[in-house]
Amino acid sequence: MTLPCRSRFVTVLAVSTGLAFAGLVGAQPSVAATKACSTPKYPNTNPGGYFTSLQVTGVSCKTGRSVTLAHYRCRVKKGRKGRCTTKVNKYSCSESRPEDSQSEEQLNAKVTCKRGSRKIVFSYQQNLR
Repeated sequence: MTLPCRSRFVTVLAVSTGLAFAGLVGAQPSVAATKACSTPKYPNTNPGGYFTSLQVTGVSCKTGRSVTLAHYRCRVKKGRKGRCTTKVNKYSCSESRPEDSQSEEQLNAKVTCKRGSRKIVFSYQQNLR
């Protein structure tokens, strides 16, 4: 028994559309999800400070904490208001310190470290006195 011509067309069209849609969905590049992580303990207790946030994309939270602490060590080598200008654990980092969030007593900053598609973003507040 054969289907009428119109029924065969509708069946072929439905199957073809389903296969094409499945191919498009499977062909989309995977996007690494950004996730929030717990921050590491701030190393310096005098005058002190703290890491306020940590987000990672394409890496583990453990790696994010490691890069965060390595960046801290790099920057404090240059003094309390120092900036890290070299790569940290093979990550290139940039730091922004908004003027309206600075004072004589503390500085606030956001740091973005990248290595290819991997990204680590953290912020910190450091006491200056």
